[in-house]
Amino acid sequence: MPEVIFPGPEGRLEGRYHPQKDRDAPIAIVLHPHPQFGGTMNNKVVYNLHYAFYNMGFTVLRFNFRGVGRSQGEYDQGVGELSDAASALDYLQSMNQNSKHCWVAGFSFGAWIGMQLLMRRPEITGFVSASPPANMYDFSFLAPCPSSGLIINGTNDRVAPPADTRSLVSKLHEQKGITITHEEIDGSGHFFEEPHMETMIDSVTGYVKRRLTESTR
Repeated sequence: MPEVIFPGPEGRLEGRYHPQKDRDAPIAIVLHPHPQFGGTMNNKVVYNLHYAFYNMGFTVLRFNFRGVGRSQGEYDQGVGELSDAASALDYLQSMNQNSKHCWVAGFSFGAWIGMQLLMRRPEITGFVSASPPANMYDFSFLAPCPSSGLIINGTNDRVAPPADTRSLVSKLHEQKGITITHEEIDGSGHFFEEPHMETMIDSVTGYVKRRLTESTR
């Protein structure tokens, strides 16, 4: 797993970059949970999502937001973190200019950042939002949501209650031209504790593979 350091808005950002041999491989970035609650790129959910995308043939980058690990800067309420994510995507794209598909995956706080990144970057063709904290953050910026994606959460999530996630999904379902797929993992909490991690990764893999065979957004 090659360590990379790339320029962010507030200095260096630390990442893990996993390229495919195929120059045309699709690309994905994976965004970690809240920096002030111990979130790092080595979070178990982030790590497993990273490898799920890699195993599906994606060139993948995950990284630490500003102020986490060896990334410079300090926590910035999500504003700076969104800029960090945009810099990470720039870096990934600069290394993979032939890529036809670009995905963003995020867990918890990272899901919120990832969905904001969607709004800024029309080239993103799909997203995975794991345990999006719809109770803590406003997702109303998704109007309209520019690409189809998967929202996945556990029925026993105490951090981001399923009712709030369902209400977010139902708002997104009213939008035309995109398809939001929603999967709830029965009995799982916020962090997809065992044995739910495998179920979550299987769901994500099934969804992404299906999307890659379709030509639609």
